[in-house]
Amino acid sequence: MDSAARWTARLEIIAPLTLFACGLWVFVFTPTETEQGFVQKIMYIHVPSVVVTYLAFFVTFALGIAYLWKRLLVFDRIAKVSAEIGLIFCAMVLFSGAIWGRPTWGTYWVWDARLTTTLLLFLIFLGYFLLRLSVQDREKEARFASVLGIVGFLDIPIVHKSVEWWRTLHQPSTLFKVQEGAAKPAMPAELLYPLLASMFAMLLFYGYLLLLRWQMEENQDQLHEELAQRVI
Repeated sequence: MDSAARWTARLEIIAPLTLFACGLWVFVFTPTETEQGFVQKIMYIHVPSVVVTYLAFFVTFALGIAYLWKRLLVFDRIAKVSAEIGLIFCAMVLFSGAIWGRPTWGTYWVWDARLTTTLLLFLIFLGYFLLRLSVQDREKEARFASVLGIVGFLDIPIVHKSVEWWRTLHQPSTLFKVQEGAAKPAMPAELLYPLLASMFAMLLFYGYLLLLRWQMEENQDQLHEELAQRVI
């Protein structure tokens, strides 16, 4: 925990500075895309939010399996806080996508395969927290939530592949495309590099939030244990 506290203190400084630097790069120095105009800059929020959402729910998935195997509450605590962060970033994906969709499609929302499966992902993990709130026993809460976290993650491959499996308005892969058997950038370097930097900044911010919330969960569980022992 001491190591986690040290890294939290470091990331508390590094992550916001990195986000601020990327914001300057994107909104001040990055050229405006010719076809979509200024609204294209939402991509620098939307795509990194997608990456963090995928990662956060993968951590919940992996640690859900680890908890069911080892029954260690530390796995459940980290899985819980990662799902919490993932839910927030998934909401950011939906919100930023709606802002981008209004000038691009003429509406904030369409029942497109990508949008619908992403909304389903959000609702699954919203249910994940409602399930946790409804179960009083700590061990049962961890066990039931682990199962739902594992099942919920299975929607992510569907979300990711939806633009290939169904006819959809949503654009295909933003970063790379396959040409002549090789993966090549799908955009000019002056747009790609700030996007990659924004993804890195968002991942740093995810790491900071994960460590911070994990320590809070640890402290909360310890407090509950101490109170329970005093009652006994």
